[in-house]
Amino acid sequence: MGLIAFNGKKNVLMECEYKYTLQDREEGNLYRDMFPYEEVPKCTFNFRLTPANPPEEIWITDTTFRDGQQSRAPYEPEQIRDLFDMLHRLGGPKGIIRQTEFFLYSERDRRALDLCRELGYEFPEITGWIRASKKDFALARSLGLRECGILVSCSDYHIYKKLRMTRRQAADMYLGVIKDALDAGIHPRCHFEDITRADFYGFVVPFAHEIHDLADRSGIPIKLRACDTMGYGVPYPGASLPRSVAGIIYGLRNYGGFEAGQLEWHGHNDFYKAVANSGTAWLYGASAVNCSLLGIGERTGNTPLEAMVMEYAQIRGTLDGMDTTVIREIADYYEKKLGYRIPPNTPFVGESFNTTQAGIHADGLLKDEEIYNIFDTTAILKSPPKVGISRNSGAAGIAVWLSRLLGREVSKREAAVEYLHAWVDAQYGAGRVTNIGDAELERVYREYIEGEKA
Repeated sequence: MGLIAFNGKKNVLMECEYKYTLQDREEGNLYRDMFPYEEVPKCTFNFRLTPANPPEEIWITDTTFRDGQQSRAPYEPEQIRDLFDMLHRLGGPKGIIRQTEFFLYSERDRRALDLCRELGYEFPEITGWIRASKKDFALARSLGLRECGILVSCSDYHIYKKLRMTRRQAADMYLGVIKDALDAGIHPRCHFEDITRADFYGFVVPFAHEIHDLADRSGIPIKLRACDTMGYGVPYPGASLPRSVAGIIYGLRNYGGFEAGQLEWHGHNDFYKAVANSGTAWLYGASAVNCSLLGIGERTGNTPLEAMVMEYAQIRGTLDGMDTTVIREIADYYEKKLGYRIPPNTPFVGESFNTTQAGIHADGLLKDEEIYNIFDTTAILKSPPKVGISRNSGAAGIAVWLSRLLGREVSKREAAVEYLHAWVDAQYGAGRVTNIGDAELERVYREYIEGEKA
């Protein structure tokens, strides 16, 4: 082959891609300049700009019943069925929520799988998460699963410090496990754990090549899940590897040989970047982003699934049939059925995500809610905008609050508003420091109405 060739996908002449080979070494490269354990990690730049390359189709996958169960009490099988049903309805007829993964180890796990299968849904497809053993592959196959996740840790932190192996030894072990899965008829999804601390061109890309060759020989497609296990990924243009999300996805596509539909990003939120990193993975060439409901997962959690529903709509300009009103049902289910407390200021699902306490903002809501509401939260999320009453709410805030209570537009000059405003001012004038709850203010309003009738 010559040094240049016509690329039919990009329709230009391009330099032939260099095929990287695995760089074995006696000691691991821990990138100590970037990850000094005694300090906050460093974010470095080389200002090499990676071209964005959004796939033709993007989708969401779910790990609520796998990673999402690693930081809370296990769900009961019936609870998994209920949440699975809501995921299906949220994902819409096109199955934008494409897959969800299950543990398979216990009778409880398999009971949950059976209950979800009985619903008869095409999407989300049920996939497995198993240990890398022939016995587990046979179990997955006996349960009729097409695809299963396999852990193939790729950073030297895991290879040298945890496995006590060299890169070549680890790669050979992983390839043996993948072959076992292929022999069992399982479509492997290789989880490249800790990819944001891995030697990308010294291990990740050449190992991806070897997996790609296995897939070609077997005729069974293999997926790669790029796992930002510690949340080190960054979305910044010009950031250097191994932390660059754009660089990772670009490299896996253009040097690893994997198509967009075979690539998935799995992010954690340790540095508050899970959502931004997942969106970046979409924009730079991965079709799938892996999420959990409400972001519940190990440590600081995973990318919140409901957040990526909104990212999808913003990037694509359409929800493609996803039913966002189900997000409110999911939040209510967690709080009322599972006893999970959602922080009130959590976007889209928290009780106060569209609540204002500032009088000047409330005045804007009174005139036109679009001024201070992110979008029509009533129609899209079944969550009307609200006001919280505090010392700063003013008459406008009370008028908005009363409008929501009565279901009609209330002027801030109405007598009831003036009465409640005076009562609120008196509370804080007497030294109150806490906010005034809805139930408390409603009681005062009812007492005022009874007094007027008398």
